[in-house]
Amino acid sequence: MTGTYKMAGKIIEINSLYKKVHDYCKEYSCVCEPDITVSITQADIDYERKKSAAADTAEGRTPHVSPDDYLEELAVYRKIAEKMPEYDTFLFHGSAVAVDGGCYIFTAKSGTGKSTHTRLWHTLLGERAVMVNDDKPLIHVDDNGAVVFGTPYNGKHRLSTNIAVPLKAVCILERADENCIRSITKGEAYTMLLQQTYRPADSQALIKTLVLIDRMAEHTAFWRLGCNMDISAAELSYNTMKG
Repeated sequence: MTGTYKMAGKIIEINSLYKKVHDYCKEYSCVCEPDITVSITQADIDYERKKSAAADTAEGRTPHVSPDDYLEELAVYRKIAEKMPEYDTFLFHGSAVAVDGGCYIFTAKSGTGKSTHTRLWHTLLGERAVMVNDDKPLIHVDDNGAVVFGTPYNGKHRLSTNIAVPLKAVCILERADENCIRSITKGEAYTMLLQQTYRPADSQALIKTLVLIDRMAEHTAFWRLGCNMDISAAELSYNTMKG
């Protein structure tokens, strides 16, 4: 099956074995000549199965048996992420929320509460807070700064908007009994940035990705937030980071 979709300003043709991935991406469909073509084979699906099983084992979980059509969705986004550095764009793991024309990304280890915190921004700010992507946004970097794009790969709650918003800040989230926030340097943030960025298997694409992270850091504020997942945490983080 074949479909064409626009993500992060690029037209992507997807050739798949199953229909599910096209249902998943339908809100991003378009009719244009592709910049990127992604074709999936059974070997790609088998690779995702091995990766998922290894991740479960590493976390002490019994490996989950996922259907092929779900694994194909993962294979498609992996291939997109491998190609995107050619276009000054990379995949980042975080929950991205936009307010008043600026995008704030909260990143942390899985299970820390990124999505919970950004939902508190919606509670606090109402319709002013727009979810760009709740899991794996794409970030494009140029001389003017970084722009965050919504994608269909938006987490288990399927929260995203097909928009592009300039990146204002990246905040590393940590659980704490009392809320506290402080500005941090790129050096302090770098380990987490590297962990949360998709690192391509291709060496040249990986080098380009590292360059893009450095360029993004030139235009972006970094923060570390200790939060108790109460609405007061959202008040503190928003009022501090908005400048």
